[in-house]
Amino acid sequence: MTTDQRDGRRAAAAADREEAERFVRQFAGESGMGDGALQARLTAVRREMAETGSYRHTPEELAFGAKVAWRNSARCIGRLYWQSLRVRDRRHVTDPADVAAECLAHLRAATNGGRVRPVITVFPQDDAEGPPVLIWNEQLIRYAGYPLFEGGCTGDPRGHGLTELATKLGWEGAGGRFDVLPLIIETRGNGLQWFGVPPGDVLEVPLSHPALPWFADLGLRWHAVPAISHMRLRIGGVSYSAAPFNGWYMGTEIGVRNLCDADRYDILPEVGRRLGLDTTSARTLWRDQALVEVNRAVLHSFDAAGVTIADHHTESARFLRHVAREETAGRACPADWSWIVPPMSGGLTPVYHRYYDEHRPRPDFCLDDDARLRAQGLAPGERSPYGGAAVVRRGEPAWCSGPGPRGRPSP
Repeated sequence: MTTDQRDGRRAAAAADREEAERFVRQFAGESGMGDGALQARLTAVRREMAETGSYRHTPEELAFGAKVAWRNSARCIGRLYWQSLRVRDRRHVTDPADVAAECLAHLRAATNGGRVRPVITVFPQDDAEGPPVLIWNEQLIRYAGYPLFEGGCTGDPRGHGLTELATKLGWEGAGGRFDVLPLIIETRGNGLQWFGVPPGDVLEVPLSHPALPWFADLGLRWHAVPAISHMRLRIGGVSYSAAPFNGWYMGTEIGVRNLCDADRYDILPEVGRRLGLDTTSARTLWRDQALVEVNRAVLHSFDAAGVTIADHHTESARFLRHVAREETAGRACPADWSWIVPPMSGGLTPVYHRYYDEHRPRPDFCLDDDARLRAQGLAPGERSPYGGAAVVRRGEPAWCSGPGPRGRPSP
């Protein structure tokens, strides 16, 4: 749209001055910046905003803002270790192949040989023309979904829309149950392009059960790193629409939501049958029994493979430690009860039995309707072929990584 003629820089998307100054003051307060340095930084930010409409974060501000965005994530139970987030500043990367390469480097860094560590990779901030980079995938690793002529789906039904889009772009899936989808990258002037994810960059765990030998015959597996890639990072009035981030999985995210939701892999009927349970009535609680065994298998398998995973009881206790730390630091701890309480045995966890602060401070991560549509392979304004707009279900990763707890809409 416009170019700043004074220094040749492209005009940035307008940032809110008050929010920018609040963030700079917050950064100064929590980082120990002296008053003189704070005033100098505020002066520089005001000058840059007057010239371009926005401003550029220093590397230190970016790292701080990303960590605080995790700390502020009301739907994430795994925030105790927010200060350990590794921030990869890739704001200079705009070429689609380079964006894809950095996403793969992110996966390798996060996987860390199975000792999964929290990582975020931040691409260029939005400017007056919009986001320079967009990642259409909701997670860097998702499985394809192939609808069957007679109904149903091979693979993950959640991945059907992006599978269809990737196929139109030229990708050829193998038609299996766990085919890793390619990365769909959109950059300014280049449109949509797909980039395959090499098997060596995806650590997957085959699932078995400690007491049920037949469980391994189900051929189930899941990937180790839940890297959310379609949420927007907002820091001090500046938006980064491409900023994939990850924590580690909580077992129920895989063992309840991904594998057992009726609109996902829906394995409970088969597990119940193999367990010899009476599946003719909900009152036999066969689903509950089968669900426990699936989750035992997930935790057992990740532990046997040496891959980081949390169980819902331990993670709940850790979250309350986080809340206590935040209160000691004089900060409120925002939390959405319906996401914090695990989707299995919620009443047995300590997070169930209390209320939480529901305000939404910034910096933060947000998910807008356009991002939800893109994750289904739909351009903004398109409608789902199933007769509606974006279908959103709650669901996954332990730190606001994706589909969250219990079962309604999720990123």
